Amino acid sequence: MKKYEIMYILKADIDDANRNELIGKLHDILKVDGGTIDDVNEWGLRDLAYEINKEVKGYYVVVEATVASPKVVEEFGRVAKINTSILRHLIIAK
Repeated sequence: MKKYEIMYILKADIDDANRNELIGKLHDILKVDGGTIDDVNEWGLRDLAYEINKEVKGYYVVVEATVASPKVVEEFGRVAKINTSILRHLIIAK
């Protein structure tokens, strides 16, 4: 099992219920095959350093996770690219 730090930025205009549901779904991807979420740090709504898709604010989330296989991380990255509510994501192996 390998540790990762994952940061992603969600669109600012998502309401709380939908945002929490999306965060839960993303974390469920990381928990597949016995993976764990070690720490979640929601930075909240912040100004972006530069515009992303005409958005000037974003909701930042930083997750430390222990993942069972690299395929889980690939799936997370694939879902993050497809989902239009996620502005950016970054995955770092520790």
